[in-house]
Amino acid sequence: MNRIEGMTKPLLWFLAILLVALVAGCGSGSAAPGSTKAISAYSLGGTTGTINETAKTIAVTVPNGTSVTALVATFTSTGASTKVGTTAQVSGTTANDFTLPKSYVVTAADATTATYIVTVTVAPIDAKAITAYTLAGANGTINETAKTIAVTVPNGTSVTALVATFSSTGASTKVGTTAQVSGTTPNNFSSPVAYTVTAANASIATYTVTVTVASTSSKAITAYSLNGVTGTITGTAISVTLPLGTNVTAQVATFSSTGANVKVGTTVQASGTTPNNFTSPVAYTVTAADATTATYTVTVTLGQVVCGGASGTNCVNLLSAANYAILDEATVTFTPIATITTTPTITGDVAVSPAAATFMTGFALALDPTGCFSTSTRVTGKLYAANYNTGGCTTPADLTTAVGDKNAAYSAALGKAPSGGGLVTACPGTGTFDGGVVPPLAPGVYTCGVNVSIPTNFTLNGNATDVWVFQITGSLSQTGATNVLLTGGALPQNVFWIVSNGVSVGANAHMEGVVMSATNISLLAGASVKGRLLGRTGVLMDSNTVVQP
Repeated sequence: MNRIEGMTKPLLWFLAILLVALVAGCGSGSAAPGSTKAISAYSLGGTTGTINETAKTIAVTVPNGTSVTALVATFTSTGASTKVGTTAQVSGTTANDFTLPKSYVVTAADATTATYIVTVTVAPIDAKAITAYTLAGANGTINETAKTIAVTVPNGTSVTALVATFSSTGASTKVGTTAQVSGTTPNNFSSPVAYTVTAANASIATYTVTVTVASTSSKAITAYSLNGVTGTITGTAISVTLPLGTNVTAQVATFSSTGANVKVGTTVQASGTTPNNFTSPVAYTVTAADATTATYTVTVTLGQVVCGGASGTNCVNLLSAANYAILDEATVTFTPIATITTTPTITGDVAVSPAAATFMTGFALALDPTGCFSTSTRVTGKLYAANYNTGGCTTPADLTTAVGDKNAAYSAALGKAPSGGGLVTACPGTGTFDGGVVPPLAPGVYTCGVNVSIPTNFTLNGNATDVWVFQITGSLSQTGATNVLLTGGALPQNVFWIVSNGVSVGANAHMEGVVMSATNISLLAGASVKGRLLGRTGVLMDSNTVVQP
């Protein structure tokens, strides 16, 4: 009797099943690694952050008195890993010091990365607002003026013991004498419920929450977002614009509905859980409690508002210069060389022209086999120089065009007419941009005929299509450990610092915008930039983070 004949039938069946599984696995081939790398939800100490997916920024306002030196974030990421510096981040576990903005690098399965800059603001002593409110998965509509919150929950929902998820800038929040803990404390919403928010200075604000149970025929999608980007709902059409390059084949939507259930095809949809392929429009069927239905069509468009390369009021068109995070005609230097690590801190391409590659120092350049560019452990992207032309590369010509586009954009920006027809109050004789004196600046063109300094945190407030142009005929210096802050949806690619002389960003300071200098740009140790650095006589860096928007 041979060995196979001696085997028991159960063992033979097991081996047969194993063989089939192996063959099936081999025949299906290996799936390509995914490229998703988004932070889709983020909170600190129970305070929900506002994610601007296009700008890759997260803003969190924590209650007055909160120590920000060791805060633990709770977040959701679609990437394979998330790090701050070299430290892997574990949601609900890893503490960070948020005294200065923190860069979260999300790495996808295919090794591509996305960097989110998290900025934490401590609310003033009199802050006492409810900034976000959700019940039974339904988002509340907050009327800040009237201090009311309206929530419509699906038909059939019992409202006698609902638990709210909310964010508040106050020191405490109570219903009656009961302290409220977001995501924990139940309340009876059969009648309106009053939330009393107490500020650190003991002043109070009272919000009245009214809950409505949807009718049996209600079947609406009332809120919808993908990848942290809020969709626009018009009738039964929902449109979402995601950044260029986003993989839309398996995106997970977060939504609120007044219906009894929501399906795509025959698949029941769970908010924050069920993925769908948005390569083509996706139809969501919402079924009411009375079995009637409504169909919402979600259309995803790839693209983003990028002023550098687009048209619009006051926009500075960078043309091909927008392809680079750092572009200079003479040198790009990262010092000291001893700081080189395997952790990238520059996100985007780097280039010098007409200078040669020898003028990019401190990067430990590794020339690609094509001879067209180099790579560096310091850079997520490619490094180009005017002498990279092995095998007929177009690199020299491309860089000549980019430098020409950079200089043309600089001249065009200087030629724009100032808002108000002349010098503005934001540029007084002292040349100081001071967020403590000047309120957040509205969009426009600002002419500063002096050397300009930024001695404190400085805020620009506007939306994703607003543009700021600062024409500075002297130098620009930013004091160490200060921040240029964009609020209201403003984007760094829509802020232009046009400087005739040198630019200096102080140690551990954070700058936002496209910095264009007719001379040099210098970043001191620990400084970070969300934008672009476009210089002429040298870009000098020391242990810095630069992220191209």
